Order: sequence, then C-alpha cells, then structure tokens
Amino acid sequence: MESRNKMKHVCACVFAAMLTACVLAGCAQGSATSSAEASSASAAASSDAEPVVGTGQYTKLVENFHNTDLGNGWQPTGSMQLDYATCFTIDYFEGGYQLACLYDGGRYLIVPEGAEVPEGIAEDIVVLQQPASDLYLVASDTACLFDALDAIDTISVSGIKPEDWYISAMTDAMENGSIIYGGKYSAPDYELLVSSGVKLSIQSTMINHMPDVREKLVELGIPVFVEMSSYETEPLGRAEWVKLYGALFGKDDLAAEQFQKQVKQVEAIDATPTGKTVAFFYINSNGGAVVRKPGDYVTTMIAQAGGTYAFDDLDAAESGTSSVTLEMERFYATAKDADIIIYNSSIDGSIDSLADLLAKNELLGEFKAVQDGNVWATDQNMYQQMMESGGIIADFNAVVNGATGELTYMRQLT
Repeated sequence: MESRNKMKHVCACVFAAMLTACVLAGCAQGSATSSAEASSASAAASSDAEPVVGTGQYTKLVENFHNTDLGNGWQPTGSMQLDYATCFTIDYFEGGYQLACLYDGGRYLIVPEGAEVPEGIAEDIVVLQQPASDLYLVASDTACLFDALDAIDTISVSGIKPEDWYISAMTDAMENGSIIYGGKYSAPDYELLVSSGVKLSIQSTMINHMPDVREKLVELGIPVFVEMSSYETEPLGRAEWVKLYGALFGKDDLAAEQFQKQVKQVEAIDATPTGKTVAFFYINSNGGAVVRKPGDYVTTMIAQAGGTYAFDDLDAAESGTSSVTLEMERFYATAKDADIIIYNSSIDGSIDSLADLLAKNELLGEFKAVQDGNVWATDQNMYQQMMESGGIIADFNAVVNGATGELTYMRQLT
C-alpha cells in the first residue's frame, strides 16, 4: 500500500508536445474570444499519439500541469487530498470556487451554484457551473461514476448508442427517452445538442483527433471537458476520479464514500504473489496480438491480484500508447508458457468459446494455458466499470488462484 501511495507524486502519462506547455487543452469562457478558444482547441488536438502510461522515463510530475494562477490574483485556500489519482488536481478558493487541473494542461473552474463567474480569469480556463447538468456524455468509461453519484439524470444526450452501454442505468434512461443519442464523438448532431440545451460535453481523448469537432462545440457555446482517468496506472487512481465528478455535482461527501468502498474492497484482497503468469491480450483484424504495456492499470490489477504479467519485460518506450501490437512469432515466444490466458473481449467481443479463440490463430492451441484449460475472457462491461475496480481485481485474484466457471467480469472458455 505504501508503495502505491508514493505514486501520487507521478502522473504516468505524457504528450511530447505538452511537456513545455500547461494550457493546451482549455477553451475559454466569458472573457475569452472565439479566436482564443479555437486556438486552444487546435493546440490540444495537435498530437495524434496518446500519452504513454507506465513508469520509468515516460512520466509527468503533477507540478508540470498543476497551475493555480487564475489570472485575477486569487490564491487557493487548500487542495483536495488524492491518495492514488495522479492525473488531476483540485484546489479550493474562497467562496466555494474550485479549480480542476488535468495532466494535459486543461483547467476548469467550478463555480458554486448561484455564484458569479469571477472577473479577470485567465483565458484558458473553462468555466463550469455547479451543479453540472444537461450533459453530452461521450466518454463511456465515466458513466459508472455518474451512476455511483446518482447523477445519471444530469445527462441529456449520449454519444454512445444504447446497445453499446453496459451500465443498466444508462440503458434504461435511453430506452425511456430521458437520454437521447446525439451522435458519436467524431460526428455529433450539433442541431440536436443545441436544441437540447447541452451545457457541457464530456469527451474521451479521442476528441483530440477531431480538432474541427472540438472547435465547433466551443463555437456553439458547449465547453469540452476531456476525461483522462484511463491514463492512471493505479486502478484505484481511476476510481478516485469520482471525486472530481463529485465536485462538479456538489456531491463531495458521496464521492469520498463511494471511493472508500473501493479502497476497502481492494485492501481485502490477498495480493500474495502466486507465481502464476498471465497473458492478457486480444487479436486484431490484422492477426497481431495487442497487449497492454507494463505498468498500466490493467497490468497493475493483475499484480494486485497475485499474478505476474507475462509481458512485464516489454519495452515501455516502444510506442506512444498504452498498448503494443506484437507479431505472432514474438507473442508466441513470450506467452506460450504463460499459466493463464485472459482474452480481452472488452475490445474484441467475438470470443465466446475456446474454438473461437483458436480460430484466431491455430498456434494458440500450443500454449500451455490452452492445453491446461486455463483460458478466460473478460466480459464487455469491464472497461465501463472503473467504480468496480475492487470486484475486477477480485476476479483476477480468483483466476490466478484456480477458480473455474464464470465470475462477475470474466468467464472461462471451454
């Protein structure tokens, strides 16, 4: 636990172009001009590479993006305590104002309900009125945070189709019409967003690949909030993002309570190393094996469950993303003796049986885990359940300790 807590000083995620700037992702509101907003949006989307996750030379210290200068002389009175999350900060100001800083330099001033937007604030700061409402939610992994905070009703438009949600509250809301589909991140229905009175768009970092879309949203008066919890290397760091959303909704106490539930669940898991090696991957359309980089939150979950990630020796500098695609020859050499295979069906949902897996590549039949019957697949809902991190780690723990059958987030392939 102590070693994990030390990680709070490091955010293991970086854009090369962002190492020298702190305000590339903000879009100004209030005093900012349209040209300034457009410039800010374009700067945030200038890199196609997602930030590297993991430890080592590819790290970004909190102080590189933590900027409390509002531009009007206000000084913070305190900061939110974060035990695991390293890719955002929240600072408090007189009058209940809060400033959220994100690792890409985005800054968001949360204005208390009924309070005025302060004058003279820096143009890069996005102003968000508390409590947040009338949202266009595109970042699918955050819906569980809304659900945990009983805040699904703050969403009016979804960027995800009903059939692609694995959060029952979201599915139900879309079926009864209280949340409507407004187009995906790359092709939103602008007319619908405006007519629905959308006040804030919560996007995944995929919006950084669509500068024109981001600029158009800002032009329409819809601020863009870029969600980055997936870049936390610590699973509980992802879950701790519930505190940021608690600040948006004025539900700080509930957020802290929900987070502590996850902490207690993880602490109750016996993380004693079992010596079992785990290969976690999926096969892409080109036949390559896509594996997670060492040190990202999935591989950390495996370690916290008592397993050893089969690709722990992978060079973390091989690409700018959290995953690496290996040719089958290299994948075979590394993973053929792994004790356990866990197929990532959250990305590739085409696997329902062992036969489906072997149809991907017949070489998989020679793997030790296949021959021993230790082959599992994640359910497709796993990536939408960061507020169930404890339960997911518990499933990993059950697998490395010899469980059989179906668990909550994983099923055995036969």
